[in-house]
Amino acid sequence: MTYKTPIRLVVLDFDGTIGDTQTLIINTMQKTIAELHLPSRTREQCAAMIGLPLKQTFTDLIDMTDEMGDRCANTYRRIFDENNEPGMVPVFPHVIDTLRRLHDSGRVLTIASSRATVTLQGFVESMHLDELVSLVMSCDDIVHAKPHPEMVLKTLERTGFRPEETVVVGDTKYDILMGRGAGCHTVGVSYGNGSREELMAAGADHIIDDFRQLLDLV
Repeated sequence: MTYKTPIRLVVLDFDGTIGDTQTLIINTMQKTIAELHLPSRTREQCAAMIGLPLKQTFTDLIDMTDEMGDRCANTYRRIFDENNEPGMVPVFPHVIDTLRRLHDSGRVLTIASSRATVTLQGFVESMHLDELVSLVMSCDDIVHAKPHPEMVLKTLERTGFRPEETVVVGDTKYDILMGRGAGCHTVGVSYGNGSREELMAAGADHIIDDFRQLLDLV
């Protein structure tokens, strides 16, 4: 046991933590940028935006008007839906087995994602995560997006757990800052969209390279 107070609630990011959506997201971003005749951006530049609310991924990436940001978000959603075929997004290694073991040990598992409810719920169901996850929070459920702690604070309110009983697990600085802002423990995963250096700078309590290492921490 790593923490003085036993961990009872595990709050999980989705993109880059559970599901390997990076290729699909970056391809969709670049196709959106090309279709709207905006300045091109590299795959690395697009990847650095993952974890932000959809519109903000474009407005932070390229100098544009608010109206163009809305056009980017709408175009992205259309292209994403066209290309999101069954099996397009794999689950990262050892995630399902680890979540099942955590669930069976009595931990409560929830998801806190910047993704919209429709696509997030679709992934949850297709990956059979609904058998393990008690609560799914999306960008549609909050006013203030990551790294603001609202999503975690609402999760704590709905589940009844305290921050010291909770660990937030994610792959970007936005997840770590969100968890810290809510007073929770944080674990960064190094295999997603954020770098180890970024996670350390954000103040992650622990960084793991393999999801099953989470079992050693909680």
